[in-house]
Amino acid sequence: MSPKSPDAQIGVLIAEDHLIARMGVRAIIDAEEDMRVVAEATNGQQAVELFKQHAPDITLMDMRMPGLSGFDAIAGIRKISPQARIIALSTYGGDEDIRKALQVGAQTYLTKDVLYDELLGAIRAIHKGEPHVSTPVAAALAAQSSQPDLTEREIEVLGLIVQGLSNKKIAFALDIAEFTVKNHVRHILTKLDANDRTHAATEAIQRGIVHLK
Repeated sequence: MSPKSPDAQIGVLIAEDHLIARMGVRAIIDAEEDMRVVAEATNGQQAVELFKQHAPDITLMDMRMPGLSGFDAIAGIRKISPQARIIALSTYGGDEDIRKALQVGAQTYLTKDVLYDELLGAIRAIHKGEPHVSTPVAAALAAQSSQPDLTEREIEVLGLIVQGLSNKKIAFALDIAEFTVKNHVRHILTKLDANDRTHAATEAIQRGIVHLK
């Protein structure tokens, strides 16, 4: 079988700051006759610039990169091209991350432990304009109606709870009264249906509401 011309291939932009992960994804794509890597970005800002230069058919976007995050990079690309086809990739499978990625413009979301067959299938499906719903995306969509309605301040407090800070230290860090912190914590536990601070911290990490540094 003769090789296909570049014009007949799916052009893919890989945005991933980890070299080994980026090389792994490139190797998978390069092994396919119907697709090719047109550019590689190591941060969100570079991803946006390379999208402008190469106009790839598909962009594989890591969500956690230095500088401009994958979420912001997707939003930036969608401003350039509202029809851009983007697949979000992440180590995290929390429902908040998935929902946010879809809200800013990704067509689907895959975790990095995905099998290469599913990755290739997702690229081909999204390129054709077909839906591709992975298990994490399906779970996130099903859970949308029960998302915790946390305020920005409650998310700040929750982030400090995850770091192990006491109410007194949280009050000092945010320059608010300790009794105000206690009220925030009470509301957080209620909204997350958590038994205690540890339970709330675990839920926050698992669901992608807060990430460990």
